[in-house]
Amino acid sequence: MQVAWKGVFPAVTTKLKDDGSLDQEAIKAGLNRLIDNGVGGVVMMGMVGENAQLTPDEKRTVLEIAVETVNGRVPIVSGLAETNTDSAIQFAQDAEKIGVQGLMVFPGLTYKSDDRETVEFYRTIARSTKLGIMIYNNPRGYGVDMRPDLLEQLKGEANIVAVKEESYDTTRVTDLYNQFGDRFIVFCGVDDLVLESAALGVTGWVSGMANAVPKESVELLDLAVKGDFEKARKLYRVLTPLFHLDVHVKLVQYIKLAENITAGYSENLKAPRLKLEGEERQKIVAIIEKTMNDLKALS
Repeated sequence: MQVAWKGVFPAVTTKLKDDGSLDQEAIKAGLNRLIDNGVGGVVMMGMVGENAQLTPDEKRTVLEIAVETVNGRVPIVSGLAETNTDSAIQFAQDAEKIGVQGLMVFPGLTYKSDDRETVEFYRTIARSTKLGIMIYNNPRGYGVDMRPDLLEQLKGEANIVAVKEESYDTTRVTDLYNQFGDRFIVFCGVDDLVLESAALGVTGWVSGMANAVPKESVELLDLAVKGDFEKARKLYRVLTPLFHLDVHVKLVQYIKLAENITAGYSENLKAPRLKLEGEERQKIVAIIEKTMNDLKALS
C-alpha cells in the first residue's frame, strides 16, 4: 500500500496495562475504533504514542500489532524517534520489514543538531529505506526547525514526501507552498490550528485529540477541505477548548484522559508520566465533559 497523504491521521496512543506493559488487545480495539470512524491513516508511536519511553522491543511489537490489525485498511505511519543516526537507520529498516507504509521522523533526540547536521540526518535516513517519510517539524518541542531553506536541501530525496508542520506559525504553510508547490505535502500538526491550516490548503492532519473524538475530527477536516467553513467554524468552536489540550506539555496525559472518558481506554502511562490528580485533573475533566455536552447540543 502507498500512503495517500491526506485526511486525519491520529497520533495513536499506546495502550498500557497497569504494570506498564503493552495492552495488546486494547491497542487492537483502539485501532479498529479509529478506522471505523473514518480516519485516513494512523501514526503509531508519535510523541502521543510515548515513542521515546518505549523499549526497542516494545516499539517493534506495537508495529507488528498495528500491521496485523489494520490489515491494509488504511496506511500505517510509524514514528521514528531515536538518539543517533545508526539506531534511526536500524529502526527504519525494521519498520519497513514489519510492513508499515511510512515513517514520521523526529529530529535526533537529546542533542540539538545544527542545520548541517539536521539535513544530513534526514538525508541519511531517507537513503536507508524505501518508505515514504514525513518530517516532523516541531521546533518548540525539539529545538530544531526545518525551515524552507533546509527542506530545499532535501527536495532531491524522492521519498521525503511530507512535512508535519508544528511551528505554531500558519504563515509557514503558505511559505512552503510558495517555495515548493506540491513537492512536499503539508500536514497540520497542531490540533487548534487545523481549520486555519485547511483554509491555506492543507488536506492532512496528524491529530492527538482525534483519539478521543475521531468522528468529529474527520467531519471537521472534511468540511474545511470542501470549503464549508460556516459548518466547520461551528464545530471547531466547540472542539477548540479540547484541542488546546494538545499543545500542553502534558498532552499525553490529557489525551489519554480524554480517550478514557470518551471510549473507556486506560489512562496508564509510561513513567515518569503519571495520571492526573486533584485540581488539575478536575479542570481537564471539566473541559472534556463540557466539550462532549456541547457536541451533543450541536448535533
